[in-house]
Amino acid sequence: MGNSPTRRNSINLHSTRDTLEVLYEDNHLLIVNKRPGDIVQGDKTGDLPLSEIAKQYIAHKYQKPGAVFLGVVHRLDRPTSGIVVFARTSKALTRLNKIFSEREARKTYWAVVKNPPSKPNDRLIHFLKRNPKQNKSYAYEKEVPDSKRSILSYRIIKELKRYFLLEVDLETGRHHQIRSQLSYIGSPIKGDLKYGYDRSNSDGSIHLHARKLVFVHPVKKEEMVIVAPPPDEVIWNACL
Repeated sequence: MGNSPTRRNSINLHSTRDTLEVLYEDNHLLIVNKRPGDIVQGDKTGDLPLSEIAKQYIAHKYQKPGAVFLGVVHRLDRPTSGIVVFARTSKALTRLNKIFSEREARKTYWAVVKNPPSKPNDRLIHFLKRNPKQNKSYAYEKEVPDSKRSILSYRIIKELKRYFLLEVDLETGRHHQIRSQLSYIGSPIKGDLKYGYDRSNSDGSIHLHARKLVFVHPVKKEEMVIVAPPPDEVIWNACL
């Protein structure tokens, strides 16, 4: 089953000042396009998370009284945009957790960089070690204590006036993996000060977008192909 949106479908939530861009929904799933700056789950900032906005959307649309069940399947970094999957039933959540943990979901990202990699396409294998105090992961070419093997493949798919658009396929899902590995090869993502880019984006975002997700529906057993349009912004628009 394919579901590649060609236009934005933003639903205004009357109960909040936020909007939710829904890419797909049925009785089992709710898949949305996260905006940069949104947090998927609540944290110490106390900011309204995407999971709560999504619950309000479901409660409002389907007039559901009481608490709404919505399971968080995976997360994206706060400055990143793109596809986020929620489970609307406990059965779907259990099955989706298995699909994601066993790497049966294929994830493709877009990243905008100023310094092109030395090769137009490559498969990168590093060992990433997370520093919780810095909330940062460091890449090494050889295994070090407490590191995790991390693999991605990239290719340059478009050359802009001052930047390059990379398409990245993840084989593993580590903390800040794309950000850390691209930085290690000298191609930090635009706006990503934490990983070596020279200036931040004015809105605090970075130019990393969860573009495409392919997986088997946990209940219907059909192949799902979800594609998310990047943020409506000058450089992202030039990538389309």
